[in-house]
Amino acid sequence: MLHIQEAIVVEGRYDKNTLSQVVDTVILETAGFGVFKNQELVALLRRLAEERGLIVLTDSDGAGFLIRSHLKSALPADRVKHAYIPDVYGKERRKRAPGKEGKLGVEGMSPAVLEEVLCRAGATFLEELANGSAPKEAITKADLYLLGLSGGPDSAQRRSALLQHLDLPEHMSANALLPVLNALYDRETFFEEAQSWM
Repeated sequence: MLHIQEAIVVEGRYDKNTLSQVVDTVILETAGFGVFKNQELVALLRRLAEERGLIVLTDSDGAGFLIRSHLKSALPADRVKHAYIPDVYGKERRKRAPGKEGKLGVEGMSPAVLEEVLCRAGATFLEELANGSAPKEAITKADLYLLGLSGGPDSAQRRSALLQHLDLPEHMSANALLPVLNALYDRETFFEEAQSWM
């Protein structure tokens, strides 16, 4: 498993599933062309780009390049890296027929190819203990439960209030929220932030 500093944005859930078997980082989906109308997602991507950098990894077909172009215009160029998969013709196993252009998408790439394209894009690979310092303490599902943000009768309302306070998309589930919080905060800072609005 490769540990990467930057967050990565892909088109859909199958791309995310494939990539999550190769890298350990925050991976977000554009929901295809849904990103064109989702200003909350664009704001979150911008925030992640500012905090830790962002890698755009879309398919090599026309649709992938339209999504990439939209993100290029919406995100800070100096904080975004672009990874390009090669043109490989075929179809993904889950599909009955190849895509419109006949090319494999991110989900059809092998782990070796994904690692190579991330290297070429300039991804920052982290060592387990960078500079001899201890890794930051992660926020866990138990922390969300402890703060009343999951598993309780009013958890959805409390989570909604937190999302609004942190300027994050309002419909994030506890599972979707957790990697984003870990990308933006260490555990101690998050608890301080959470205490300020509770």
